[in-house]
Amino acid sequence: MTQAQPAPNPTTANFTAYDVAEHLRTPEEMAAYLDAWLEEAPDDVAGLARALGDIARAKGMSQVARDSGLSRESLYRALSAEGNPSFATVLKVTKALGLRLHAKASAPES
Repeated sequence: MTQAQPAPNPTTANFTAYDVAEHLRTPEEMAAYLDAWLEEAPDDVAGLARALGDIARAKGMSQVARDSGLSRESLYRALSAEGNPSFATVLKVTKALGLRLHAKASAPES
């Protein structure tokens, strides 16, 4: 007589962590990702920093550091969940990523 195998427990399943940087392959995808952050959460400064960090990791943090004139360590720190990059850093990083920030008039609040 064989013993029945226990049913898999969903709380002990092995999952792979999702990393958005692995899916940002083209400048258009990177720009769309940043635009989505700016559109959906315009007041989330930490989220915007993380989004720039995701894009920088997709492009290669060392390359972005060289292109921006910033150290790799300071980029990781500034673009982390706890980071608080200066606007000058944001501008240097977006330029190094080949991206531009755009302004548009917001809809009047009712």
